[in-house]
Amino acid sequence: MTLTPPPQRPARSAGRELKEKGLFEAARSVFAEEGFKGATTAEIARRAGVPKANLHYYFPTKEALYRAVTEEILSDWLAAASSFDENDDPKQAISTYVAAKMDLARADPLGSRIWASEILRGAPVIKDFLETTLAEWLASREAIMRRWIAAGKIRSLEPRYFFYMIWATTQHYADFEDQIKALNGGAPLSDEQFQKAKAQAIDTILNGVMP
Repeated sequence: MTLTPPPQRPARSAGRELKEKGLFEAARSVFAEEGFKGATTAEIARRAGVPKANLHYYFPTKEALYRAVTEEILSDWLAAASSFDENDDPKQAISTYVAAKMDLARADPLGSRIWASEILRGAPVIKDFLETTLAEWLASREAIMRRWIAAGKIRSLEPRYFFYMIWATTQHYADFEDQIKALNGGAPLSDEQFQKAKAQAIDTILNGVMP
């Protein structure tokens, strides 16, 4: 499945890819802090260390850049569930997915916060992503889970609510990072603590679906 692409840009070279990476990193930071409405291309260009005109060469509008950033975030999240296609053992597929989503929350908290901010505003810029790409992806995952239910591999449940629960649990570690730090003596979770949190999330979720 392919997301609605941003406006066409000239063919990329290695140098262009490097510049886009810098622009993406700066854009993620600004969008996470200010949201789409508050962010400006001038501030993004300043943080990326490029003239504003250069930014608009790659992305003609702020919306084009924002959509490209959110497309990348969603693509990473959807790819995390490839285990459902690669493994017909629900225990392995689900545990791999939950682990991957938690790792993404830790590795890319800005991406999760950008997404959460957009959704809380009613998804004015990316609603088409939700209604097409995400909806189609969810339907395909639901079909897999319904086959498992029919085969008696997992207990009867509503698959989409199951995914909502996974998203809420895993993205908590990005969206509420400051709350977690405050409750952890002011420090982020250590590697050991995070691994324990991940194992507990996987164990709790699996115990709710395995027969």
